[in-house]
Amino acid sequence: MRRDRPPEPWHSFFRDIDKAFDEPIELQCIGGFAIAMLYGLPRPTVDVDFLSVVPAGEIGRLDALAGMGSALDRKHGVHVQHVGIVTVPENYAGRLIPIFPGAYRRVRLAGLEAYDLALSKLERNSARDREDVKFLARAVPLNLTTLEERYRSELRPYLAAAERHDLTMRLWIEMLRPP
Repeated sequence: MRRDRPPEPWHSFFRDIDKAFDEPIELQCIGGFAIAMLYGLPRPTVDVDFLSVVPAGEIGRLDALAGMGSALDRKHGVHVQHVGIVTVPENYAGRLIPIFPGAYRRVRLAGLEAYDLALSKLERNSARDREDVKFLARAVPLNLTTLEERYRSELRPYLAAAERHDLTMRLWIEMLRPP
């Protein structure tokens, strides 16, 4: 895989988005796309989940241009999806990692780093989320003490039903601990 740009159909998709904007925009990516592009997750995905767009006023325009069911979605078979209901660690923005910097004139892609990506999946805790976290734990590899410390200091204070998520975190640590 080329490392200076994403594989197809992503490259053509982002190139089309790039042509549609006059000013730079940054997508703060999470989910399978970010894990695949930054850490090599082999699971295919048809969407780019993103927390926000900078500038924020461009979310509606981006969704109309490249969201689910848009002309670009029909053309490329992939789309962007704003994920507004997810809790991420407090200081994630300072740890964003550029994805394919310089590949496009106006579109900037940035992904959460591995610990923040893992913790962004804690609340939902689906089977796919757990598999993604297991992948990150092997690929990075994740330090379980760092993961738990970041959970306690940067995520737990913002969670409703924190005790339930404490249990999930304990189960994840056991799941990720080497035999």
